[in-house]
Amino acid sequence: MQELWKLLGSPRHLVVFEAAARLQSFTRAAQELNVQQPAVSVAIRRLEEGLGTALFTRSHRQVVLTTAGERLLADVTRAFEQLALSVSSIQQLGQTGYVTLSASTAFNNYWIMPRLADLQQQHPQIDLRLQSSDRDPDIDAENISLAVRQGDGNWPECESALIAPEVIYPVASPRVMAAAVDLRSLPNLLTQRLIHLEEPIRQRPSWRDWFANFSVNTAVPQTGLRLNDYALVLQAAMAGEGFAFGWKHLTDRLIEQGLLAARPEWQWTTGKGFYLIWSKRRPLSDDAQRVKEWLLATAQAEAG
Repeated sequence: MQELWKLLGSPRHLVVFEAAARLQSFTRAAQELNVQQPAVSVAIRRLEEGLGTALFTRSHRQVVLTTAGERLLADVTRAFEQLALSVSSIQQLGQTGYVTLSASTAFNNYWIMPRLADLQQQHPQIDLRLQSSDRDPDIDAENISLAVRQGDGNWPECESALIAPEVIYPVASPRVMAAAVDLRSLPNLLTQRLIHLEEPIRQRPSWRDWFANFSVNTAVPQTGLRLNDYALVLQAAMAGEGFAFGWKHLTDRLIEQGLLAARPEWQWTTGKGFYLIWSKRRPLSDDAQRVKEWLLATAQAEAG
């Protein structure tokens, strides 16, 4: 970037160039930018000197872009448009007219979406925006109202409330489960095709951890399907690709609907949970408070 500014002299020179090129007039560019016309001429000249080429062909009444100028204008226009979009997005982050809920793709797909009609019926005025992410974003820096995280409930900058304990058991499509006739004991699951979750950023339990909880320390086969998103893992399991982790709070409905089958007698309660969190630094808006209360009340009612 330093080399770029050595060539261009100043970012302002690009602003002046864009106005002059778009308006095809140094005078009108000066009027738009609220500067004197000589200041425009000087900025363009310094830009041309830095680039070592002419950007305009000048005549008495007008200026016309050279081939180099046309190329620079196309790139500058594209960059300014992208910058304008970015600024607009950042401004929207500061607005309080909507509620942002950040969670994994799987939580949004398999927990929020099936229950969203109930929230809309109770609070039709709420503008809820679901944000799916493969990481746990900084809710203060990104102005996120609410977020769902897996952990022990302790985040120094956040308040938290439990949605569901982390309970994991094996799931598969009903067809795959029925075909696995040798599953008389838990270690025999090692002979089945396993679907592995390998998230790139978040820490999640593995099949090795699950088997170790049941004192099965045999090496877990490296074969099978490996996916980096739990929503994809569940889709693969429903498609009959093998056995997957079933996080109970996400798979219960899929099991009730007959899309998955489970071995709940082999469940592992890890001691962690899935929590709703919100910032300690700034109060929730009224609508965010309503979403929080709805989500926790729904989770509590379903937990019995």
